[in-house]
Amino acid sequence: MGYLGLLCSLLLLVGPVILFFLTGFHWLFLLLIVNVFCWMGLLIVNPNESVVLVLFGKYSGTIKQNGFYWINPFFVRKKISLRARNLNSDPIKVNDKLGNPIMIGIVLVWKVDNTFKAAFEVDDYIRFVDVQSEAAIRKLAGAYPYDNFDDDQAEISLRSGGEEVNGELENELKERLAIAGIQVMEARIAYLAYASEIANAMLRRQQATAIVAARQKIVEGAVGMVELALSQLSKKEIINLDEEKKAAMVSNLMVVLCSDKDASPVINTGTLHQ
Repeated sequence: MGYLGLLCSLLLLVGPVILFFLTGFHWLFLLLIVNVFCWMGLLIVNPNESVVLVLFGKYSGTIKQNGFYWINPFFVRKKISLRARNLNSDPIKVNDKLGNPIMIGIVLVWKVDNTFKAAFEVDDYIRFVDVQSEAAIRKLAGAYPYDNFDDDQAEISLRSGGEEVNGELENELKERLAIAGIQVMEARIAYLAYASEIANAMLRRQQATAIVAARQKIVEGAVGMVELALSQLSKKEIINLDEEKKAAMVSNLMVVLCSDKDASPVINTGTLHQ
């Protein structure tokens, strides 16, 4: 259809020159107007692009198949890309479920699925994606704590939620962007950190928590080793210890096993009871 329209436009471009010598100027002027009108109807649609057509305020359809077309020149045209796009949002400061200020950013992969909604349901569908993505980030951050240090009952946190948190983010964006005909292909948290004003304090807290957890493991292991030592000594009858000696031995072993420094042994050169 486009090539036929191009051929007609070319004929109308050459025809007026011929008719000028045969019939006069008034035909030349009229045909030139018709020729300009025909050239205005030519349209090229590239791959993964679409053109929304509106005739006198009425939606008339969308051309999604790439090619060369001739359409009614009175159609108002709006090109909309159907390619996949990335939104790598800048980290924004929000409050998590516990009110802690955090910085969070996402990566969103999206494309236009319904051209009518993208063209007419919202003013600017690209701006709509930006604003609704930020709103979804704020809602997600408010639903979970950054971690479960303050909320021991929280099974899922932003830091450890992984696929479940990303899945909820994706579902939230699908619901919000459906009004604009946007298909959400993937959404993930790309950046997550405490805000600068509390980052140092939270880092020290994480370090302290890690130290306490490590100490707990050390104590559990030390108690097991002391219990095993006393059991083996008693079972093999290597030495008989009264309660006082057992208590002293337990104390010495716990100090050696739980200390963060190497022990400095003192050799007793006297008798066992001195």
